[in-house]
Amino acid sequence: MHSGSAAGRPGPASAGAVLLAELTKIRTVRSTIWTLLPTFVVSVGLSLLVGFSFARSSEQQRGGDLPLFAAFFGLTLGQLALVVFGVLVLGSEYSSGTIRATLVAVPQRGLVYLGKVLATGLLALAVAVPTVLVSFFTAQAALGRYGVSLGSAGAPAAVVGACLHLTLLCLFALGVTAMLRGSVRSLAVLLPVFFLGAQGLGNIPKVRTVTQFLPDQTSWVIMHLAGPQDDARWARDYGPWTGVGLLVLWTAASLLGGYLVLRRRDA
Repeated sequence: MHSGSAAGRPGPASAGAVLLAELTKIRTVRSTIWTLLPTFVVSVGLSLLVGFSFARSSEQQRGGDLPLFAAFFGLTLGQLALVVFGVLVLGSEYSSGTIRATLVAVPQRGLVYLGKVLATGLLALAVAVPTVLVSFFTAQAALGRYGVSLGSAGAPAAVVGACLHLTLLCLFALGVTAMLRGSVRSLAVLLPVFFLGAQGLGNIPKVRTVTQFLPDQTSWVIMHLAGPQDDARWARDYGPWTGVGLLVLWTAASLLGGYLVLRRRDA
């Protein structure tokens, strides 16, 4: 007698079923799931190369934050694959038209969106944790006697911050895709901004005053990628955890915007 009312308010089981369906959907689309692999390969590979490079550099160049810089520099490129993954999770449904079938199967758009966010976040975190840890240990092994341990000053916070950075950036990309409703448009916006910012433009003083607040760079302080913070040439206008907080705000705004667009516009 009350099945209609119950259907209008899905319980925890319904949310779990949607999450499972989204995970299954992602797993069965090989072109999407394979975009996760380059995050690990590129990040770890660059950590190895940078670590070897620093191990052979001068004593002066090895000081400061360089062991952690070597560990996480590869993430500035490896993160791009996770951004692509976040885009394709939803963008592929818009390009193929399967988003309509999804919304017919589960008319509660908020529940659908929550399932996609949770599925994407879980998979991004599952990739981020081993990527960050293996990158860290690979870089320290390459550095040899100049490497640091996981318990060294700044290392635990950097590892946690790096895991959050990759996961949140992937979710940010998902939210942007929900707002732009397509993979091509989303990638055309995200990849140039993130790639150019990370690969040089962010080091230009007048440009850095703006780019330091972009979502892909706010976590650089906690990952020791932003340069010595006691040097005016590199100092950011925020601290390590404030930077992570800024990325949380970017991600929340993106996901909220994506939800509003999905709720108000036809598929």
